[in-house]
Amino acid sequence: MAGEVCRRLRQDPEARTIPIIMVTGRVEEGDVILGFELGADDYVTKPFSPRELIARIHAVVRRTGVEESRRQVFVKAGDLEIDRDRFEVRVKGRPVELLAVLASSPGRVFGRDELLDVVWGQNGFVQPHTVDVHLARLRGKFVATKLPMPAIETARGVGYRFREQNGNG
Repeated sequence: MAGEVCRRLRQDPEARTIPIIMVTGRVEEGDVILGFELGADDYVTKPFSPRELIARIHAVVRRTGVEESRRQVFVKAGDLEIDRDRFEVRVKGRPVELLAVLASSPGRVFGRDELLDVVWGQNGFVQPHTVDVHLARLRGKFVATKLPMPAIETARGVGYRFREQNGNG
């Protein structure tokens, strides 16, 4: 039964990265080997201590990188596309450089003029107010697609900053 569940999870594209730890009373070497061949990441035999099981769970999570794979790498909602591996945000296929610039230096305040130079270039004629309008539209896209709002804060009278993460994500 457990072998069939393990096999099916490994064949399912959406579930194949879920770590599997078999906890069983079967202690024969052939059973252990079969468990691994069916796709188990670890195999714990009874009796076992709860502390050992927790340690094995932590080891499998570290080894398989389940924390990274749990977050969605590519998100598409309407016209908005977010590729976390490439650090790109696109709206209607066009890159949103402004968000990339802000997110590249969390906590740093970028003045409107600096953002204009970096994003739109020094050769074009763009008003500082363009930054405000662009960010308002970007925030609107996130709201419209019901995605979490990027951590962009306004530094009154100066510009904008991407909020630093406090360690919980």
